[in-house]
Amino acid sequence: MLLDPAYSQTYVEDCEVCCNPIEIQVAFEEGELTSFEARELGQ
Repeated sequence: MLLDPAYSQTYVEDCEVCCNPIEIQVAFEEGELTSFEARELGQ
């Protein structure tokens, strides 16, 4: 998965293994990843 370090973001992406949706939340400060969370949304 590619992340853009220019800003924090929340988005939904399908799992590459099981194809179920996953909510991804990432936060960056000064170009460095400070937080990453992945949460299964279920079907």
